[in-house]
Amino acid sequence: MRRLLIAAALLGAVQTAQAADMPEFPALRGSFPEGLSRDRPTWEGFYVGGQAGYGTSDEKFTGSNSNMTAALLANTLVESEMGVSQWPLSFSKQSSHGHGYGGFAGYNSQWDDVVIGLEMSYLHGKFGGSSTGSMSRISSQPLSDGDYHSVTSSATSSINITDIGTFRARAGYVWGGFMPYMFGGVALGQADTVRSVRIDGDVTAGPASTTPPSLLGPRQPLSATSGQYSRLIYGYTAGLGVDVNLVGGLFLRGEWEYIRFTSAVDTTINTVRAGVGYRF
Repeated sequence: MRRLLIAAALLGAVQTAQAADMPEFPALRGSFPEGLSRDRPTWEGFYVGGQAGYGTSDEKFTGSNSNMTAALLANTLVESEMGVSQWPLSFSKQSSHGHGYGGFAGYNSQWDDVVIGLEMSYLHGKFGGSSTGSMSRISSQPLSDGDYHSVTSSATSSINITDIGTFRARAGYVWGGFMPYMFGGVALGQADTVRSVRIDGDVTAGPASTTPPSLLGPRQPLSATSGQYSRLIYGYTAGLGVDVNLVGGLFLRGEWEYIRFTSAVDTTINTVRAGVGYRF
């Protein structure tokens, strides 16, 4: 970066010296269109940069363990007649803070004051959370086996997102040395997801029960755990930002980005970012 700064400073000095040596021609005065400054930066071309961000992630775990519960209770009476896997377990919405660092690269095309471009952005960090939910129900009437069933369904779910990449289309407007912009696109993430379920039950004889007394009472708990690591998740992104020209192709960036991942665990991430880039 120091070399880039030195090169930009030398280039500016050479241009200034050339301008000083050139004679002034009155006929050329006012040849720039009205409202267009001679020193307005040109944003067209390829650029790269680095960034750091801080933000919050919000997770909705409701329904994230229903498939595991259905598999655990497949071909059982309580699943077919009580629909245990579809119970709305009392998962709480989780919110946590995280931070990360990464880079970005893209290309701009410029028409007068309007800039359109494509960009890739990457952030490595730690975003996610975990939650536990449970629900208990007792059949109000005997099931088809003639018995009353009491069932408790418990589940735990967690997600940890370590890498986020977004592919965006950008639209900006040049205002002096500033270029405010908005963007939207698709998002990819690498996540570790761990889920577990446990089913506890109790059986009480009904009026017409034919179940032997030895088979009544508490049932042996059923449980299962599933972990998916370095899993690719998908979503979309949108946000606002501003690039500020410093000298030559060097610029600063401030940005807010919203990301939503629509995986088994519905996750939204809001980050504010600061970065520095160089335009070639």
